[in-house]
Amino acid sequence: MAEIVAVGEAMERALALLEGGDVVAIPTETVYGLAGDATNGVGVARIFEAKGRPHFNPLIAHVADLAMAERIALFDPLSKRLAQAFWPGPLTLVLPQRPGSGIHPLVTAGLDTIALRMPRGFGGDLIARLGRPLAAPSANSSGKISATTAEAVAADLGARIRLVVDGGATPVGLESTIVKVEGETVRLLRPGGIAAEEIEAAVGMKLLRGAAAGIEAPGMLASHYAPGAAVRLNAGRIAKGEALLAFGGRRAEGWQGAAVLRNLSQTGDLREAAANLFAHLQDLDRSGVTTIAVEPIPFDGLGEAINDRLSRAAAPRDKIASET
Repeated sequence: MAEIVAVGEAMERALALLEGGDVVAIPTETVYGLAGDATNGVGVARIFEAKGRPHFNPLIAHVADLAMAERIALFDPLSKRLAQAFWPGPLTLVLPQRPGSGIHPLVTAGLDTIALRMPRGFGGDLIARLGRPLAAPSANSSGKISATTAEAVAADLGARIRLVVDGGATPVGLESTIVKVEGETVRLLRPGGIAAEEIEAAVGMKLLRGAAAGIEAPGMLASHYAPGAAVRLNAGRIAKGEALLAFGGRRAEGWQGAAVLRNLSQTGDLREAAANLFAHLQDLDRSGVTTIAVEPIPFDGLGEAINDRLSRAAAPRDKIASET
């Protein structure tokens, strides 16, 4: 069973495991990540094995600074401006991979591009100490709810990994926003912890939505972030015995009959709702209900990313599940 160790005591242990080609669950500002040395094929393969993740689904490589990123990828001026504006932080850039980057091919799933992010806190410090980028999708079984606490990681992956670094609850609570610059345009591949409006303000243009063709980044498959219970969206009426994922101060009709209730934000604060999303979904799922009803959530700001995650959680389970 995985050992849970506080961030202040975990650095040397985490480094030793990574140097040995093993994986470590680490806190980031978004969600907990399952990290392996992105240049080590054994370590990257262990990520896929521990998560049960499809090998065609690419991983994000995490870097310590812009210099490390530029050794891995080719930056156009607009992508560099985005990196300088939002790194470290919850923004991932999809860029052409530099020849001879040293990144193991499993990370990019055969694509000629690579997804890069610079995390804050322990993750960034760990990468700097290692001196190499870390591949780190979310630390949960593939397609399931992302973990925002060390305890959630251990409950899911504890039998398959050796170390979970405990940094407390993650402050953002959603995976990173993923964008790709295409000539003079910027395409939003996955909404996330930075609202699209913030990126649009930084680049002075509207973002295009969705991939031009196929899977270009993690978290783009239809079924993802799924609890065991079915998920019903935009519920205006709650059936007796359903779990209720609420939002704001006004309740859907019949809410009193809900078997269990969690409110993403009583005040309707979308940042608070994002931070609570995965933990509340896990709480409701553990109650044993067969259906989780979700009240409507606005699409503005971080609401776009929240609704993205909920729509994937509600997708038919015969869709192939992926990860961040």
